[in-house]
Amino acid sequence: MEAFNGVVWTLLVLYTAVKFAKCVRMVPTQSAYIVERLGKYHTTLGPGFHLLVPFIDVVRFIRNLREEAIEVPPQMCFTQDNVQVEVDGVLYMSVTNPVAASYGVTDYRFAAIQLAQTTTRSVLGTLDLDRTFEERDAINTKVVRVLGEVGQTWGMRVHRYEVKNIIPPPSVRDAMERQMGAARHRRALLAQAEGQKRTAINNSEGRKTEAINKSEGEKQRRINEAQGRAAEILALAKATAESIEKMGNAIAQEGGVEAMNLRLGQSYLTKLGALGHGQANIMLAADLTSVDALLSGMGLSLEDVGADAARQASRGVLDALAAPPRGPGPQGGG
Repeated sequence: MEAFNGVVWTLLVLYTAVKFAKCVRMVPTQSAYIVERLGKYHTTLGPGFHLLVPFIDVVRFIRNLREEAIEVPPQMCFTQDNVQVEVDGVLYMSVTNPVAASYGVTDYRFAAIQLAQTTTRSVLGTLDLDRTFEERDAINTKVVRVLGEVGQTWGMRVHRYEVKNIIPPPSVRDAMERQMGAARHRRALLAQAEGQKRTAINNSEGRKTEAINKSEGEKQRRINEAQGRAAEILALAKATAESIEKMGNAIAQEGGVEAMNLRLGQSYLTKLGALGHGQANIMLAADLTSVDALLSGMGLSLEDVGADAARQASRGVLDALAAPPRGPGPQGGG
């Protein structure tokens, strides 16, 4: 009996020691302890050292105030065009009111997951399959907004929700892959055609530019040649005008007319002397044997032009007339 009493008293002492030990609480940062006194909410312990009343105060809930990521399990949903898809996601949330999170809902994590799943199903039910992959932001925004409406009651705040996967059935995936392949092939053909079009345009633009450059070069060449010929004509005209002016000045001087007649007579006789050395058939209306008559008609005499030049010219002309004809044309003398 004494041994039994000893065991009982030992257990009571240990139980009392444990209760007193639990009355000393060290709360870490970003944590909150919910304390109940005699089964009723009493206070919330923040970070730091705290002492509780033994056998009266009890820490009922321990809440982590940091943001946490909660996996939303995959679920089957039907789109508006009656295609079954599998959708899962990730929910990012944190506890903002430890008391409401403890007493406002039985399990705020489970409740948030269920509400996110039901909201995702309702949003997907209004979208076609092709739009479900484009409207991820709309799904995420809708889930965050719905959870935000109950966040104050449940003592939590949903920061964001992200859809991880939208998996259609295998048959639908095969059809989508074929459709995507056809779309890619069509885009490749369009890109190739556009490239060929741009190439043709560039080639035509190059040929056009080349033709324009050639025409401009030819135009400039002709202008330069015309300017060169004009300059040549102007130079010749200027030289001729100067020579005529000098000749006029020379003739106007004393003895200029006699000198001019002398020069013309010498040139005339020289040309007549050269007739016998050519290949042409000639016709002369003058009597070339009478050199004195020719010179007197020009106001000259044999002494003025020189007897040797006159005789040479007469001999050359007579030789030309005596030579046999060389061509089909007529030949004669006066």
